[in-house]
Amino acid sequence: MSGDPAPVVVEHDGLHIAALDWGGDGEPLLLLHPTGFCAGFFDPLARRLRDTYRPIGVDLRGHGGTDAPDAAHKFAFSQMAEDVLAVLDHLGVSEWATLGESGGGGVAILVDRVRPDAIRRLVLCEAIAFDLAAVGSPDGIGRPAENYMATAARKRRPVWPDRATARAAYASKPPLNEIDPAFLDAYIQWGFVDRPDGQVELACPPEAEATMFEVAADAEGAKAAANHLAHLSCPAVVLAGKSSNLPSAWFEAQADQAGASLVLIDGGHFFLHEDLDRAEALAREHLRS
Repeated sequence: MSGDPAPVVVEHDGLHIAALDWGGDGEPLLLLHPTGFCAGFFDPLARRLRDTYRPIGVDLRGHGGTDAPDAAHKFAFSQMAEDVLAVLDHLGVSEWATLGESGGGGVAILVDRVRPDAIRRLVLCEAIAFDLAAVGSPDGIGRPAENYMATAARKRRPVWPDRATARAAYASKPPLNEIDPAFLDAYIQWGFVDRPDGQVELACPPEAEATMFEVAADAEGAKAAANHLAHLSCPAVVLAGKSSNLPSAWFEAQADQAGASLVLIDGGHFFLHEDLDRAEALAREHLRS
């Protein structure tokens, strides 16, 4: 299909790191996806933005086409930031804008720590960048043993008869029943891999997703990202959903630490993916500021 992204694979730290490059002659735009998803989740938005930007999405470790490491400590946000930079270096990209969502937002912050002054503008969409001890932790978030997101991830069904069956199931319940159908189609396309037996399987295995949620809750995840907020080398903006399951106070603190504006958007944690037209408008507005 016209406008399909070019696949990119780079070897780094003993892993194959996969990415998608949508092309275009504009400023490079790094897109970093939420935990459990993949670079292709941004496909409808990337296609719209390539008239102004060159969107590049990287599959974080254990997601999409990127290998999963063999130990939990190798899911540290800083290590994933290094993977991202390996892809950008391979593509010859030295300066870029960044949009990071959820877990990808936390990784985006550490990309700036590893390579200061390379990011022109950072848009954080409910980035996972908190010191839970400082902001207060709801029940079930904090220690890996109590991490309800990790528990939920491990219960996800990994294998489906086909993409159509998976799509129907995801479209019938939260949170994916709340996202724009174009983004859901993109996730079904890029977030599953074909099996030799004719079935399809999650490209992000439940165990990899769960492990990233656990790492996000420790010092190598959200806290490491939070610790860098006050030291960002680029201007940033914090976007958060008005009806998110995460407390708005967390994002107020995040914006304060980063010296950034906080913009509240109608919608939940995945507000960016709930409306494609709005996503395009938000990206264009906040990336050019």
